[in-house]
Amino acid sequence: MTDDSGPRRRIEQRGLWFEELEPDVTYVHRPGRTVTEADNVLFTTLTMNPQALHLDEAWSSTQPFGQRLVNSLYTLATLVGLAVGQITQGTTVANLGFRDVRFPRPVFHGDTLYGETVVLDKRASGSRPGEGVVTFEHTARNQHGDVVAVAVRSALIRMRPEDGSA
Repeated sequence: MTDDSGPRRRIEQRGLWFEELEPDVTYVHRPGRTVTEADNVLFTTLTMNPQALHLDEAWSSTQPFGQRLVNSLYTLATLVGLAVGQITQGTTVANLGFRDVRFPRPVFHGDTLYGETVVLDKRASGSRPGEGVVTFEHTARNQHGDVVAVAVRSALIRMRPEDGSA
C-alpha cells in the first residue's frame, strides 16, 4: 500500500551509539535462547573440541553433573550474541578483549539462556576519532534465574555521526 503524502520514514534496527550507552543501567535482552543438543554438538565439533563432557552421554552420566554439559564457549558466545540486537548491531567496530569470564553454574541441553548487560565504563578513544571504548559486563541467567555466565568485555563503539546519517 502506498501513501500519497510522500515516502514513509524508515527505521532500521541498530545498536546504540556511544553517546546513547548509559553506565549503571541494566539492558535486559529478550527473547532468550533455548540450548539444544544439536547446538552443543555442532559448536563443540566445529571448534575442534573433543571434550567428552560435551559429546559422550554415557561417560558424562558417570561424572559429577550426571549428564553432558553445554560447551562454556558456546554459552559465552550466546551471551554476547543476545546483546547484539539491542546494544551493538551496526555500532560495534571491534571487540577489544574479554576478562573476568566465569561460569558459576553449568548449562545443560534444554536450558534457556537470558542475557543482561551493564555498561561499566566508557570513554572517547584517544586514537580513533568518532569512536569510543565501552566496557560491558554481560550476565547470562538460565530459566530459573540462576547466573550461569558472566563476562566483562571491552569494545570499540561508533559515536553518532555528526552529519546525522545512519
